[in-house]
Amino acid sequence: MKKMNAIQRKLYKLQDKNYVKFQASLIPTIEKKYIIGVRTPEIKKFAKEIYDKHLYERFLDDLPHDFFDENQLHIFILNEIKDFDICIKRVDEFLPYIDNWATCDQLSPKCFKKNRNELLKSVYKWIKSKKPYTIRFAIKMLMSHFLDKDFDKKYLKMVKNINYVGKDIYYVEMMRAWYFATALAKKYDETLPYIKGKCLSAWTHNKTIEKAVESFRVSEVHKKELIKYKIKV
Repeated sequence: MKKMNAIQRKLYKLQDKNYVKFQASLIPTIEKKYIIGVRTPEIKKFAKEIYDKHLYERFLDDLPHDFFDENQLHIFILNEIKDFDICIKRVDEFLPYIDNWATCDQLSPKCFKKNRNELLKSVYKWIKSKKPYTIRFAIKMLMSHFLDKDFDKKYLKMVKNINYVGKDIYYVEMMRAWYFATALAKKYDETLPYIKGKCLSAWTHNKTIEKAVESFRVSEVHKKELIKYKIKV
């Protein structure tokens, strides 16, 4: 590990030691010794401060980081960047270093919403990655930005066709189930054929149905129909 820098010292000042054990229990892919234990509101506040003072460039360049909390700080800074071209470049730089679901799922740049066409070009690239959390992020972007007015049935097929087998596959499959469950809530008729056709692995298929049945956005009629398609394992 490198000598402690100014950012790390600041994070340790914000540390809540009682929070470390809790975080470690939620994020099993990160060793406890790499978690400082800064609560999310404090990291977001620090990220906003760094961004507003234009002090983030050097930190964003300093990859890989040593601590989970630094990665969290990194993504909350990225979320603030207003220029899409700068943001997408920085996201591309950082994605290969993401090693847990929490950092992946909280990376959600505000500028993406108004630049969906350009974002989609990157999604096509990310979803073909060999990195599990890059794939997970691609699925999350399709779920967050392309299940409403910009929806296209081909995106369902893209997520269905993911063929990742490797480290942390659980986190890819969980996001895939989450995507299809959300698609059932928003685009039921277009998504149902993937459930009827049992196109996903048995685990992902059943997890999709489980999450859809738990959702308040799926009607009771649709829930009863979905339960019929559960795969016995």
